[in-house]
Amino acid sequence: MARFNTRAAKARPVSAVGSTGRVLRTHEGGRGRERDPRSELFLLAVSHFLTDTFYESAEQRDTRFTRLVRDLAVSDPEWTAGLLGWLRGEGNMRTAALVGAAEYVHARLAADATDGPANRQVVASALQRPDEPGELLAYWTSTHGRAVPKPVKRGIADAVRRLYHVRSLLKYDTASKGYRFGDVLNLVHAAPDPDKPWQGDLFRYALDRRHHPDTAVPPASLPALTLHRELMALPVERRRAVVTSPDGAERLAAAGLTWEALAGWLQGPMDKAAWEAVIPSMGAMALVRNLRNFDQAGVSDEVAARVAARISDPQEVRRSRQFPFRYLAAYQHAPSLRWSYPLEQALGHSLANVPALPGRTLVLVDRSGSMFWSQVSERSQLSRADAAAVFGTALALRAADADLVQFGSTSERVRYRKGESVLKVLRRFGDLGGTDTTEAVRRHYRGHDRVLIVTDEQYAPHRHGDPTAQVPDRVPVYTWNLEGYRAGHGPSGAGNRHTFGGLSDAAFRMVPLLESGRDGRWPWQA
Repeated sequence: MARFNTRAAKARPVSAVGSTGRVLRTHEGGRGRERDPRSELFLLAVSHFLTDTFYESAEQRDTRFTRLVRDLAVSDPEWTAGLLGWLRGEGNMRTAALVGAAEYVHARLAADATDGPANRQVVASALQRPDEPGELLAYWTSTHGRAVPKPVKRGIADAVRRLYHVRSLLKYDTASKGYRFGDVLNLVHAAPDPDKPWQGDLFRYALDRRHHPDTAVPPASLPALTLHRELMALPVERRRAVVTSPDGAERLAAAGLTWEALAGWLQGPMDKAAWEAVIPSMGAMALVRNLRNFDQAGVSDEVAARVAARISDPQEVRRSRQFPFRYLAAYQHAPSLRWSYPLEQALGHSLANVPALPGRTLVLVDRSGSMFWSQVSERSQLSRADAAAVFGTALALRAADADLVQFGSTSERVRYRKGESVLKVLRRFGDLGGTDTTEAVRRHYRGHDRVLIVTDEQYAPHRHGDPTAQVPDRVPVYTWNLEGYRAGHGPSGAGNRHTFGGLSDAAFRMVPLLESGRDGRWPWQA
């Protein structure tokens, strides 16, 4: 009789984030599992927003990040280059990609390494916004000294040709920057893109306005610069008349005057007329960040309706590449009810990758003190607990049959109805103290087809041990890590135990792949 070669036999999938088998202690003293270096770097990179966390300072996390990048840049350059390019692209992680690219090049030059992707290519892939060439130069010179090696210069020059245009000059080339556009051009000697005949004039003007700001004259080939200069030259007392004129919105847009610059230009408050004139040229996420300001200024219902349509448009949400918690932050801070439904729609569009899982699913959301202590970014007041609740709720609402549970020292079910608003369900979550993940799994697992835990993995010691061991081996357990600490709460990579990381919904795409028997590759390899 055949024991293994049966019609029911199939390969057991493995996931990318893996454990070494070595037992470590979590920061709470629980028996955790060490991850291999690639897995540790990946989870740290996608969760590091330059803020202190409950158990690590930002400096400690920076040190761990740079050490891992330097080591893997030499030992595994192909994988590391893939990670850095993905971080700045689909991962939408700006600083981690930029710092990682600099440390990648520094480590490989120090080791005389010549295999793997070119240093120039890695630098260019990490720069996706016009102010980032200056950011990278500032990081390099402050960390490694004034001598900038050729691969860094050439990679920056490649990015400059791709990113520098008229509107980026007007928005980002400001006196507050240590490295102005002209400084970057002086250092990297970027030649204009042959397919952009206007770029040569732009580069010359950027250099001229950096070194001769009082006499620099905008080239005739770039009329937006001339229009901008004319607006800047207007007497202050005549500027509000431009804003309130019938063609005010068109003039501001044509001159590339951003909402950030408008208040300074007016040298007075951003009133109803000022906001209504600049709103048509604002990006979707700039609109989301300013909803409270629109209400305080009293923008009309007609203008508000256009704003609502923009921020809730699926294409705009996709193009903005923002994390879902940005919409939660806007919802919490916008005082007017007229924004509630558009933000709910936008949040739903930003969670488009959350799958509708079949069968029965247990979703456990960590609401312990450590999750509330650290923010999701240095500019946000939202906690990791907020982010965990967003993703856990979205998953439960989409699943065929899900039990949604919040846990800390204790645990309890979170009630919801099918089709209910994510934002309404979030109001039922609380702060539950310590971290007893093991007991939460033991108490609420009742023959579910899968378990998903959204957590920082720093569980306290428990006589029953590893939280994932409370579930039968045949049942998959997916841990979504939001902090990237060194030790995880259980094994990962094989045996129906899988770990994902980050604050976007991209990782959820791996769940149905793993359950269909396909291995979960790294995101840039999938």
